[in-house]
Amino acid sequence: MKYEVLHSERVYTGRAFSVRNDRLRMDRGHIASMDIVEHNSSVTILPVDEQERIWFVKQMRYPVGDWILELPAGVIEASEDPRDTAQRELQEEIGVAAESLDLIGEFYLAPGYSTELMHVFLAKGLFSSPLEGDLDERIEIVILEKREAYQMVEDGEIRDAKTIAALYLGRGRLGIV
Repeated sequence: MKYEVLHSERVYTGRAFSVRNDRLRMDRGHIASMDIVEHNSSVTILPVDEQERIWFVKQMRYPVGDWILELPAGVIEASEDPRDTAQRELQEEIGVAAESLDLIGEFYLAPGYSTELMHVFLAKGLFSSPLEGDLDERIEIVILEKREAYQMVEDGEIRDAKTIAALYLGRGRLGIV
């Protein structure tokens, strides 16, 4: 399908994202209007310690009004390498750094309306290396046996999409079939 952009206008600019409205001529001549959320790429990290346990964060997520169990994650800052973002987020959110960070996948979070590309890293060789976290985050660290974590996905107790995707991308490397 081919698109011809007839007009593009940024209609909102905020701290976390911007929104633009594009008017497009579709390949069959139809005119369509699309709202696009412009969001920096981001990372999710699957941190696994020497005991093969997975480290999570539990955070109050205001938009859904609930505490959500999720893997450490964050937005890539301008001109920052995704691997550097992953290391920084580990330090800020769970107080560790990783000896190895392996890219195990990438996916778009909502390609129908957003530009955000998520990079998923498997982190191993964890060691203490805390950095001060963001002031607007209340985080509790939760460490789970890997089988328990995967069972929580199956039971619907883990409901964060990026966490579910990252866990499934890491299944083979963690010996989960």
